[in-house]
Amino acid sequence: MRVIKFHPLAAGVMLACGATFTHAQQPALEEVTVTAQKREQSLQEVPVAVTAFSEDALVENGVADLTDVQKLTPNTTLQVSRGTNSTLTAYIRGIGQQDPLWGFEPGVGIYVDDVYVARPQGAVMDVFDVERIEVLRGPQGTLYGKNTIGGAVKYVTKKLTGDTEFRVRGGIGSYNQRDLVLSGQTGLSDTAAVGFAVASYQRDGYGENILTGAENYNKDILSGRVSLEFNPSEDLFIRLAADTTQDDSNARFGHLMFDTPYGPETPLDNVYDHRSNMSPDNSVESSGMSLTAEWQLSDSVTVKSITASRSGQTETNIDFDSTNRPDFDVPAYYDDEQFTQEFQLNWDADNFSLVSGLYYYDGTAAGSFDAVLDIYKYILPTIFPNGLTQNVGGTVDTQSMAVYANLDYALTEKLGLILGGRYTRDEKSADVFKANYSGLYSPIFADRYAGTPAAPETFGPPLTDYSNSDEWGQFSPKVGLNYQFDDDTMVYGSFSSGFKSGGFDMRGDASVNPETEQGYDPETANTFELGIKTQLLDDRIRLNAAAFSTDYEDMQVTVQDFSPSTGGFASSVVNAGESEISGLELEMLASITDRLTANVVLGYTDAEYIEVLTKVPGENPGEFVVANVADDWANLQYSPSKTAMGQLSYSMDMLDGELVLNSSVSYRSEIQIYAAPSALDVGSVTLVDAGATYFSGGGDWQLSLQGKNLNDEVYRNAGYNAAGLTTGYYGAPRTIALTGSYNF
Repeated sequence: MRVIKFHPLAAGVMLACGATFTHAQQPALEEVTVTAQKREQSLQEVPVAVTAFSEDALVENGVADLTDVQKLTPNTTLQVSRGTNSTLTAYIRGIGQQDPLWGFEPGVGIYVDDVYVARPQGAVMDVFDVERIEVLRGPQGTLYGKNTIGGAVKYVTKKLTGDTEFRVRGGIGSYNQRDLVLSGQTGLSDTAAVGFAVASYQRDGYGENILTGAENYNKDILSGRVSLEFNPSEDLFIRLAADTTQDDSNARFGHLMFDTPYGPETPLDNVYDHRSNMSPDNSVESSGMSLTAEWQLSDSVTVKSITASRSGQTETNIDFDSTNRPDFDVPAYYDDEQFTQEFQLNWDADNFSLVSGLYYYDGTAAGSFDAVLDIYKYILPTIFPNGLTQNVGGTVDTQSMAVYANLDYALTEKLGLILGGRYTRDEKSADVFKANYSGLYSPIFADRYAGTPAAPETFGPPLTDYSNSDEWGQFSPKVGLNYQFDDDTMVYGSFSSGFKSGGFDMRGDASVNPETEQGYDPETANTFELGIKTQLLDDRIRLNAAAFSTDYEDMQVTVQDFSPSTGGFASSVVNAGESEISGLELEMLASITDRLTANVVLGYTDAEYIEVLTKVPGENPGEFVVANVADDWANLQYSPSKTAMGQLSYSMDMLDGELVLNSSVSYRSEIQIYAAPSALDVGSVTLVDAGATYFSGGGDWQLSLQGKNLNDEVYRNAGYNAAGLTTGYYGAPRTIALTGSYNF
């Protein structure tokens, strides 16, 4: 029987009504296999806080992309960023990165088939051709390396079977949703097979530009994946895979939340509508190739090589003011390239398992944007009668090498020891440029907009114009003990460490902050974790819980001040922060009867800034002094103190198949959007979902009706707040979709 899920208080309600766990034919829960420690293990044997979802579980929960996973996982934020539909904002246990600027590193690592995806653009990833998704919480620095300081998300695609198969999956739904996925495979010989998947996702917008009629929050994505697998012998497996995604959805424009100080505009009634003057044209392209070879040298030793390259290009438009004037418009582009090579050696013996390897990363992140500031006609009309444009551009080259080992050793039949360590050497070189131009648009962007001057004039010398490089070495250890009380219960305790790479601030204003040319150092997180994994009542209840405490040090704090004296923003990133984060997590899955299954997910995070040193205005005009603003900043961004979800699922036999009915309620407490409190901050959000999924008896076809946000909650999940302008971005309204698939 597949794993199915439920409503938070359902277990208590049913027990109060007399439901019991004594049904003679109640089935045990399915075993879940994960690769959290880079080798296949049962979920209940891994001394790591990890949540995993199989393909069936993803279908039953209506998971369309990675952002839907956040409801099902404690202390996790995975959601669409501000300007595009496919840029991911990811936080786990209070640690992540909300700024998708090139050169900034994520705090949660995203992996596709063990290949690290370095940039958040294109990382939302619609779910298709997937075997499972795993969410690992807490620093994963030993096995997964830098930038997994908060955790890691693994997207694992299906391996080929060699059978000749063809599958059609489609969907229709609210806002003219039209999805189509074609996939198939066939054997080329006894030792080779080829497979493919092509997916088109189309949807009208939730809102529009009320002046032009252009759609807002629409979806227009085309994705494809192809793989070629060889098994020349029982001991050798080779896989060549390639994927590409083209997102031509319109740029997302925010909702003006308050009256603009520079014109007559007031907020519109529909939070998905806007009146921007900017073009909705938007393009996000992400593609990659990988070659994986796995060779079983003996019954106990396996070597593995993963060679991969990825690239991404983004062109987008961001309107900070969402009005029909270029008060604060930002056209931007990003260009990313990466190459990775990993060699693994895994050794399994009677009393130990060793995972070790070498890792190499070579990447380039480049980009440019204009901050078109026509508001200067109002702020400083005598100096900027035609407005002002501030252009920011640059490139960051990164080379990283690491060596790692993780030993799982059985001290006794029940007591196990984990010792791990990873040493990483990072080298970065950066070219950063920032300058002011009189009028609208810089030379880089002027030719893209009709009616703009062909050769804008510079206004004063460049604010920033430097090249610099730096390097860092970091050791990330892990040590842990786990004790297997019996076949059903394990407890564990561990210490793990991770770090997020240092770098250079692409927005840095050297005319105001000369220290920006020196860059900033890595930040680190050291976490103690205690956990229990147990299965009760003949494996009909799975209960996993964890408690953690994290020292988060040398936090990379981004401070941006609107600076009329130099034009635009005086940005700086400094290692000025320290915080303490502690919390609890609980996941319970229960087979209440042979038909009724329940799932409860609870998360609690208590995050406290200890120190945040930054420059603040002094007593004299133009004076800035260093102060500790930890008390003023209050909470960590994108980190609700409480997350909860409950589901209740009921399965029944129908037409020689199985019908699964489920309902769920998810809750997230207040969220702070930026590092400092602002008008953008969000109150608690409660979402109600429900669905019905039918699986045919022969497994040839399935049909699923899913309703999301059935209570039609209006909630903000991102925004901009600058120069007296506040614009918000919002989660999806109530939607209903009917999807189905057929295997030929």
